[in-house]
Amino acid sequence: MKVVFHLGAHSTDEDRIVRVLSSNRAVLEQYGIAVPAPRRYRMVLRDALVSLKGGPAPQDVQDALLEACTERHDIERLVFSHEFFLCIPERVVTQKGFYVMAPGKLAPLANLFPSSETEFHLALINPATLLPQLVQRLPKRSYEQIMHDHDPRDLRWEPVIREMAAAAGGRRLVIWCNEDLPLIWPEVLRAVGGLPESQALDGELMILEQIMPPDGVARLRSYLESHPPKSVLQRRKIVTAFLDKYARPEAIEIEAPLPGWTDDLVAEITAQYDADVAAIAQLPGVEFIAP
Repeated sequence: MKVVFHLGAHSTDEDRIVRVLSSNRAVLEQYGIAVPAPRRYRMVLRDALVSLKGGPAPQDVQDALLEACTERHDIERLVFSHEFFLCIPERVVTQKGFYVMAPGKLAPLANLFPSSETEFHLALINPATLLPQLVQRLPKRSYEQIMHDHDPRDLRWEPVIREMAAAAGGRRLVIWCNEDLPLIWPEVLRAVGGLPESQALDGELMILEQIMPPDGVARLRSYLESHPPKSVLQRRKIVTAFLDKYARPEAIEIEAPLPGWTDDLVAEITAQYDADVAAIAQLPGVEFIAP
């Protein structure tokens, strides 16, 4: 059995991957994939991680986890998803830095099913987008308390992913950018689900439905049906053309309503993020889904 942990990051998913995959029930059954509802296992997994303290789970604990997740006994791939696997929102930024707890989470997660093949999947997000959302999610904390005196330009993804790749110990580590989802959403779904490229899925237009008006989505759907793309690249070119015409600007703009933030600062943070992404895509041990 392969065990997959979709780790977030925060403000990148809202359980969309789980919802879409689990809605394709016939496909999951065909390939022996279980994508349980997160409410079924989040507390059970948390309790197991606390009690095991990073050590390998004995068989009775593994059996209890499986029983909490699914009634099926023919599972070849089990998908877990939770943005709190890495840390709670309050600890995204700590005095020690950005997502400093993340690398240390991988081995304990893999030890929940120590004899199974484990995969980790993670979406990156521009700190210029993440930080305003963290401020909204943590109304009892000020921006200064959330930042712990860090300059937002110092919140770097490349060191985090480099350490996570080392901590993964050769296990599959799949990374993509949240900002690229309109173009790569079908590939992300298939990567997490372990599905072949040719496997069609309901919900492949979900992300586009969130940033395009209904008439634009309807025309795109009609075009894809009448002109089936012959490759992933061709599909992305088609989607790009429709996004250029129909995307709602307010759905993709970055806002910066934070103390001391300016358009120039957002541009600096974004440039640093882009540089980190380019470096991450080349890291050994990282499988990067590029648009």
